[in-house]
Amino acid sequence: AMMEESKLTCFQRRYLMDCVKRGTTLPLQCHPTSSKEPAPAAPAFSPPVCQPRRLSAKPHLRPAKVCQAGDAYTREKFKPRARRDLEKEKQRLQNILATGKDVVEHKVKQTLVQTKEEETPEPDRFEELVNEVQERREFLAEMEALGHGKKYQSIILTEISQKMREMEIIDKKRTEDMREIVTKDFPDGNKSDPHL
Repeated sequence: AMMEESKLTCFQRRYLMDCVKRGTTLPLQCHPTSSKEPAPAAPAFSPPVCQPRRLSAKPHLRPAKVCQAGDAYTREKFKPRARRDLEKEKQRLQNILATGKDVVEHKVKQTLVQTKEEETPEPDRFEELVNEVQERREFLAEMEALGHGKKYQSIILTEISQKMREMEIIDKKRTEDMREIVTKDFPDGNKSDPHL
């Protein structure tokens, strides 16, 4: 039906039907009166046909001496790795068979955890608060430089005042602790100052 609508000649119809029967691709152009195969014209939109590369008559093989002179025939030298301690492995197996648990690993893990905990000192909350206040001031300065200072000013100033209040509480506690230490060391204290 499509052939009739396209107003193809009888020759063009026969040629297309023959292509379909053979299972080949349909031609892009079919000349109306010629019975010979048209020379294929490479259209701009079709992918280029991959042509096999012609091999030169002279082979490009490397001689054996060149191959042997390189690193192709050298083997990597064997490098022994650290061996396991067989006595420790025996003890470990005995522990597993006797108790059902690997006792040695647990001790090692516990000692590692304890040393890690001992190494990290407790961070000073007062210093943390000082750093947090400084970060908020820097953030507010950046926002003001970008033109968004009014948007964040009230929030940041509120947070800074909260941090300052917490710092005051910590400072009062430290002062009271210092007073207690001083009064223990010097029970008479300072009689001239009634506030101490």
